[in-house]
Amino acid sequence: MGTEQTDKFKIIQVKRSIFEDNNKDAEKLRQQLKEEKTFLLNLMSSPGAEKTSTLLALSKELSWKVKMGVMEADIDAAVDAETMTEAGVKSIQIHTGGMCHLDADMTRQGLTEFGTKDLDLVILENVGNLVCPAEFDTGAVRNMTILSVPEGHDKPLKYPLMYETCDLMVVNKIDVLDYFDFDKEKAVEYAKMRNPDIDVIFISAKTGEGIPQLAEWILKNVKEWCAS
Repeated sequence: MGTEQTDKFKIIQVKRSIFEDNNKDAEKLRQQLKEEKTFLLNLMSSPGAEKTSTLLALSKELSWKVKMGVMEADIDAAVDAETMTEAGVKSIQIHTGGMCHLDADMTRQGLTEFGTKDLDLVILENVGNLVCPAEFDTGAVRNMTILSVPEGHDKPLKYPLMYETCDLMVVNKIDVLDYFDFDKEKAVEYAKMRNPDIDVIFISAKTGEGIPQLAEWILKNVKEWCAS
């Protein structure tokens, strides 16, 4: 924590200590999940990238292979949790009280209410935002972001932290590639500029293209986490 002195008052810089405390909470949560053999995947994107639609498509691939649950985070409303529940996926809604992200303690509270001991995989659908969610470690084992074709291939250049913190970039809505000036090779190139180790998978949540590949990526990581 740093301080600055003006003529009238002190300015206290608390951002660093907030992040440090959150990082400690996140490590504790990961250890708890490790002991329970539960894999937590943090899903992030801008609004409209079809996070929920992707989860619906994934549930059809994963439901008979792994015990799966979804935590939906929004500032308000419960539309997404209702959608997942109606599809037969165990779900819970988290309201952030106006905050544009989840941190580790908020995630822990949600997991406690949700109950994870009978789940192998929990996917946290974070608040739709390309800035704040990337700044806070939720305690997830892996981070995944969705970039939709209409957003453009240059998003990794404009929002670097999102791609630096994610293990996987999913490019969604490839069924409309012909209608947008979207360069697949540049999207991969720009993401790799931010994070050379990031994996990239192209999908269409609408048609199901690429969903089996995405499901396999998730299953591979779940198995490695539970076995280690």
